[in-house]
Amino acid sequence: MANPVLNDKALQRADQIAAQAYTGEQMSVEGTINRTAFLLLLLAAPAAWVWTRFVQTGDAAEVMPLMLLGLIGGLVTGFTTAFVPTWARITAPAYAVCEGLVLGGISAMYEAQFKGIVVQAVGLTLAVLAAMLVLYRAGVIKVTDRFRMMVLGATAGIAIFYFVSIVLSFFHVNIPLLWSNGPWGIVFNLFVVGIAALNLALDFDFIEQGVQRGAPQFMEWYAAFGVLVTLVWLYLEILRLLSRLRSRN
Repeated sequence: MANPVLNDKALQRADQIAAQAYTGEQMSVEGTINRTAFLLLLLAAPAAWVWTRFVQTGDAAEVMPLMLLGLIGGLVTGFTTAFVPTWARITAPAYAVCEGLVLGGISAMYEAQFKGIVVQAVGLTLAVLAAMLVLYRAGVIKVTDRFRMMVLGATAGIAIFYFVSIVLSFFHVNIPLLWSNGPWGIVFNLFVVGIAALNLALDFDFIEQGVQRGAPQFMEWYAAFGVLVTLVWLYLEILRLLSRLRSRN
């Protein structure tokens, strides 16, 4: 869910690699954008495939093995990318494909319940991305140390809350804020969407800092991976929010 990979420690590691062993091209904004777009395409292809299989059969059990494969593969490739950024040009595309398997199944199941919800969720996710980019470039949102700590603290809190809720669900204990379609559940969901959106500002700042510091070119893949992590989280939260709102009609 949250994006823990785009931080100053990652840039420090990149600086060390560049100083010790790297003599190639440097990271650029254009290169990062191109790699992000490529990862999104890699995600969309398997997502469409799993979606089609679910629509054809109408049976969730038909796509569950693919979703499980994607979940496990996403965890492995995601953690590998986070801890070994130099492998990002290989592991980031693999992560995108795995996430596509998961998102395709989840999206198809939501669409089966609420017609048109996926198009709405994708549109809102792209709209939030565009809005955050405009606000960041215009200087309305400034990524200061205080801002960074507040967003990362809130993100960590949400991650812990989700983890605890998953553990409790094994004991048939449901937390109302997470599962309820009532007003408080919707307010909580809106808060999480807001934090996910603010993480995009941290991603943009990471890219900008990397370019200014002359980070190695492989960091384009690493930064694109980080943006993809945030966008996947944002999309899932928007999808959940829309489903809650539509279930109340």
